[in-house]
Amino acid sequence: MRRSFTLLFIAIVITIGAPLHAQQYPNKPIRIIVPFPPGDTLDTMSRLIAPKLTERLGQAIIVDNRAGGAGQIGLDLAAHAAPDGYTIVGGQGGNLVVQPHTYKKLPYDTFRDFTPIANSTRNYLGLVVNAGGQFKSLRDFVTYGRANPGKLTFASNGEGGFPHMAIEMMRLAGGFTYVHVPYKGSAQIVTEILGNRIDATILGIGSIAPFILGGRLRLLAVTSPTRAALFPDAPAMVEMLPGYDSRGWFGYLAPAGTPPGIVALLNAEINRAMNAPEVREKLEATGLSVVNESPAAFAQTLKSDYEIYGQLIKTIGLQPQ
Repeated sequence: MRRSFTLLFIAIVITIGAPLHAQQYPNKPIRIIVPFPPGDTLDTMSRLIAPKLTERLGQAIIVDNRAGGAGQIGLDLAAHAAPDGYTIVGGQGGNLVVQPHTYKKLPYDTFRDFTPIANSTRNYLGLVVNAGGQFKSLRDFVTYGRANPGKLTFASNGEGGFPHMAIEMMRLAGGFTYVHVPYKGSAQIVTEILGNRIDATILGIGSIAPFILGGRLRLLAVTSPTRAALFPDAPAMVEMLPGYDSRGWFGYLAPAGTPPGIVALLNAEINRAMNAPEVREKLEATGLSVVNESPAAFAQTLKSDYEIYGQLIKTIGLQPQ
């Protein structure tokens, strides 16, 4: 009887204690690990929402840049942090749903080591060419590629990266071939296109918007299924290539095992911060689209994108490195 009473008491404490733990949170600074260098899109986004989160949660929000390994260093650090809500990490599709298929070994497992918090923004990727070149439209580009096998040159920020996968998806949907030229970063790629040494690239619009607005690059299409508000005249790739959909996104995760009450609170406050007019305006000016989704919706995005890119990588025969 004494044992039964003890077990009942423990059950009551656990039941009552879980929400109390969430109610007492936070009582110290919260760290947002950004697995990229300062100035990166995810870094900018995190620094925009940090003051809003501080205002609402009453604790300092520390943006901690841990760049390296194509985002793997920062994500590994977050995966092994205490699951108490005081460490969260920013991530994107390349790190979380593409790299698990293109690397033989990662220091983290997207589904085992993380709890999704919020998928906060969609990142429009754009197909761009030199504005003074021969390609005036997506149709021009695809038609040339079909008529001239292997003549098109496409740059990306690395084999097996998210932009490379977007290019491969376009190749399959468009029925053409090309020469892939990987570079270390978007700045070098833009220089090569402006110098007419490379025909095209697909990159996040945020990094190429100034060149498009300045009339030096021509945006032929965006890879998401809807047009970008920043460039409404540029078609979505799917308008010509049925079934094409390679949408980018940025979101936040916590170490696996973080209490659901804390995850729910962080989701609500991150979504609220993203919706602040001054934050939304600045993000949309870089080509991002703010979204407000639940942790469950973000988990579903991770699962479906993981399956989509896994199948794509099998289809193109890309071997993990």
